[in-house]
Amino acid sequence: MLLDLTGRTALVTGSTAGIGLAIAKRLAEAGAHVIVNGRTQARTDEAVKTIADLLPDATVSGFAADFAKPESLEAVSAAFPQIDVLVNNLGIFTQASFEETPDSEWQRFFDVNVMSGVRLTRHYLGGMVDRQWGRVVFIASESAFNIPPDMIHYGFTKAAQVAIARGIAESVPGSGVTVNSVLPGPTRTEGVLAMFDEAAKQTGRPAEEIAAEFIPQHRPASIIQRLIEPEEVANMVAYVCSPLASATTGAALRVEGGLLRNPG
Repeated sequence: MLLDLTGRTALVTGSTAGIGLAIAKRLAEAGAHVIVNGRTQARTDEAVKTIADLLPDATVSGFAADFAKPESLEAVSAAFPQIDVLVNNLGIFTQASFEETPDSEWQRFFDVNVMSGVRLTRHYLGGMVDRQWGRVVFIASESAFNIPPDMIHYGFTKAAQVAIARGIAESVPGSGVTVNSVLPGPTRTEGVLAMFDEAAKQTGRPAEEIAAEFIPQHRPASIIQRLIEPEEVANMVAYVCSPLASATTGAALRVEGGLLRNPG
């Protein structure tokens, strides 16, 4: 199966590590000109070098910006006026009880996880429609449907992404542009490993032990019974961004190890 994105330009937000970096690598392998994004220049440059070292023939650029801030849109538009593939991966998560989560935290999560993708999609969608080809992907989460009680403020943003992606897809019928959301399950990323390290500090237990118990204790419905690797998510995203996925749009695509039992 050849996922050929030669001649396409792809922007992957939040792509200096974890799922985002894995997606950027996979799209570069498929021949796309990939724009890596991080909040700092140092992290962005490091990620660009990582991909360039791995794929010497790839075309990779970097764009350091915080897309939670509206003013970043003008800068990226000036640098990259045309985007063919937009992967809205930028996201944050923290564990906190509902009672202890203030308004400011709800707003911060909404700005980062939801509005960053809304603004970028709104800006680049018209050009995709005019060219009769484009791919937009929102990296949501199984938490969109399986809302964690200790991460309600996170789960609501992921549910919003699924709804937004479906609505945008329906707004451009027959355009050649597909819009989908991808729902990873718990994935072995820097953020998740840091969560295990913090739990280890608080409990005095080894982080490896906490990691091994996480899926059985907190996601017992998982069929694969392990953390997902970032590359496994990236494979799904690369497929849905490719010409081969031209009939897949408005979908919530699962890469969550089977832990969601409901169909759809």
